[in-house]
Amino acid sequence: MVDALRSFLFVPANQPKRIPKALASGADAVILDLEDTVPPPEKPAARNEVRAALGLPRTCKLYVRVNPASTPFCYDDLIGSLGKGLDGVMLPKVDRPGEAEAVDWVLTQLERQHGISPNAIDLLPIIESALGVVHLEAIARSTPRIRRLTFGAGDLGRDLGMTQTMDDVATADVRARIVLHSRALEREPPIDTVHFDVRDLEGLGVAARRARAFGFQGKLCIHPDQVAVVNAAFTPSPEEVARAEKIIAAFVEAEAKGIASITVDGAFVDYPIVAQARRTLALAKRG
Repeated sequence: MVDALRSFLFVPANQPKRIPKALASGADAVILDLEDTVPPPEKPAARNEVRAALGLPRTCKLYVRVNPASTPFCYDDLIGSLGKGLDGVMLPKVDRPGEAEAVDWVLTQLERQHGISPNAIDLLPIIESALGVVHLEAIARSTPRIRRLTFGAGDLGRDLGMTQTMDDVATADVRARIVLHSRALEREPPIDTVHFDVRDLEGLGVAARRARAFGFQGKLCIHPDQVAVVNAAFTPSPEEVARAEKIIAAFVEAEAKGIASITVDGAFVDYPIVAQARRTLALAKRG
């Protein structure tokens, strides 16, 4: 089943007054952050705010970004914030598959404890280090919970000593690897990095459209004002929707006759093209 998500909006979990606004922002997913935006002394209380937010009214998916598996905070983040209503866990700074596997094991126990269906909770790793890029395939294969990957350009740039981490040329190789591995391993298209200048909505739109053209499904957001721009960039046009509907209709008719490869308006169509067309319609429904 296609699960099309265009926008992921971060909100600090230690600022509960901002959580309802984030949930009503129009983002396809909201990420309650326990990592970079929460000082260590405030993390215990912030975990409680995550649990409290699970019961708030919303139409979006709800994730929590825990601290890296290499820190002393990660386990307590998982234990303290997980409950029914949580759709996924974002795991930052994933360098090796063992980190994702360890978190997967904890989530399995917590799902059993809370009466949640096995593997119901997504695991969303951020690829944002040289080691993460080197071990990209192994990380993506490490657990079926990983339905999509995320690119973090800021931390990757710092790790590599880059001066222009937001430049598409500087990160093109990593972006291509993330998109290619996502497709090869039959994961959903990945989620692109944040656009740090919250005032630059025009630049955000350009970056989001480029990310979509590169093969990304959506983009991380750090301010509610960014959500509408990102959603618009990743929402198919009426022409794209009409094309997708035409492809699916023609393929369904052909498939009923035992044919699984056709041409539509001169273009070759097979199962991967049909899957892309269905994803297009799923994204359009969100718009």
